[in-house]
Amino acid sequence: MSTVVIIALIVIGLATLLYLGRGRVRGGGGHGLKRRFGSEYGRAVADHDGDIKAAEQELGERVKEHGSLTELPLSPEIREHYMTQWAAVQEQFVESPQKAVIEADALLARLARDRGFPDGERFDEQIAALSVHHSHHVQGYRGMHAAARDQSGTEEMREAMVEARGLFEALVGEQPADPDRRDASSREDRDASSRADQGHAPWPLARRHAKGSST
Repeated sequence: MSTVVIIALIVIGLATLLYLGRGRVRGGGGHGLKRRFGSEYGRAVADHDGDIKAAEQELGERVKEHGSLTELPLSPEIREHYMTQWAAVQEQFVESPQKAVIEADALLARLARDRGFPDGERFDEQIAALSVHHSHHVQGYRGMHAAARDQSGTEEMREAMVEARGLFEALVGEQPADPDRRDASSREDRDASSRADQGHAPWPLARRHAKGSST
């Protein structure tokens, strides 16, 4: 084999390693992306029809674009204002589920914007940024966003509100929740939904809705 061919093979090999290395640095590699995005990783793979490479490229781009975002703090007054609004929306669900879900969706969009995420009018960009920092909760937000625009049944809208509450609590909280607490919060929301079906929900929306569920 000539010297020229050997040099060419070495150059190609180094270029390949550099390309692969840059891809891993960008997204942290497949294992890093799985840890960071959790169930969002599986959703991305499904959206790309099982193409793992394409899904990881998309997730890596999200990290590259939004990973350096610093969440802005909320003043105590603004935090209390959002908590009061969320409680009011939950109460409103009893009389007007669709209107409550629409208002809760808009409320979450404004809250995310005030924490430094892209404006809610650019939902796809906002959800992409949120998925980098709150991957455990973005699916609940997606579900409620869809319910606010579809003719969903009352039960589907109630479940969407329960799931979306996780993101609300994460954004309105004083300190970001660690992954274990996020998982625990998600489990508590699912348990709350289950108890609501039995008339024992610990929060006003599910409790009052359960009383009127027979209508």
